[in-house]
Amino acid sequence: MSALEATAVATAMPTAISQLGGVSHYSWVFSAYLLTSTTSVPMFGKLADLYGRQRIYQISAALFLLGTALSGAAGSMEQLILFRALQGLGAGGVQPISVTLIGDIYSLEERGRIQGLFSGIWGISSLVGPALGG
Repeated sequence: MSALEATAVATAMPTAISQLGGVSHYSWVFSAYLLTSTTSVPMFGKLADLYGRQRIYQISAALFLLGTALSGAAGSMEQLILFRALQGLGAGGVQPISVTLIGDIYSLEERGRIQGLFSGIWGISSLVGPALGG
């Protein structure tokens, strides 16, 4: 989810600006996401330790999807920035906890192969994301 988001939004932004206006807020659409996703990683890590990785992963995925849906329905640049911040909040849990879950689910011998698969997904997303965003 977050791999596709990273590349799809950049392609969709010119259309969003033409419909919503607010060229001066262009950089905040990306910055709000990056700020909330980066700063929420330690919080989600601690919550995952306290309440269980799977539960916190599901909550963060729900936040990410809610932010994505609301971003698609935004009626102004201010709303888009706010909803992208919510999406980033969810991404702050989805990205690191997914790697932690791999460590929980797979044996030491299998982890390298699975991490390679995850890296491949990021590579494919960098090709598919701009097409979906466009």
